[in-house]
Amino acid sequence: MDRQKLTEIFEKYCKKLRITPDWDVQLRLVEGASWPKTGDFKIDCDDKKAILLLNAANPKGENLEEVIVHELMHLKLYPLDQVTESLIVSHFEEGTGAYDFAYRQFFTALEQTVEELAKCFLLEFGEDRELSFGRCDRKRSFNELYDGLKSIE
Repeated sequence: MDRQKLTEIFEKYCKKLRITPDWDVQLRLVEGASWPKTGDFKIDCDDKKAILLLNAANPKGENLEEVIVHELMHLKLYPLDQVTESLIVSHFEEGTGAYDFAYRQFFTALEQTVEELAKCFLLEFGEDRELSFGRCDRKRSFNELYDGLKSIE
């Protein structure tokens, strides 16, 4: 997908999610082939500025519209993200099992929520409504997960 099309998609969802004009947000394509992520954000809450970083060299997702929506959902939910993370940090000692559990559960729930909201918006407003299954392709199959387990019989 070319830069102009990605910018159009980015601007469309910034408006639909009511991110702009409240925030100043910029789309920045990362051209370096070594960058391991497909999308990410840099956020300055005090100044309400954010940069959405999108991997243009070798994205892991097949649908960059889905990635843009997903990352913008992170920005939309960022205040809730920060409150929850602050609660975890202030109530659990870092490095303890309780801290690790709370942190892992929070980030798992956050990613699942962000992805579900992104899918809803994509299915309602997307030009490319085909979901990316790249992460599934890299996972082990159900049978592979259980290979080598001891029989309980």
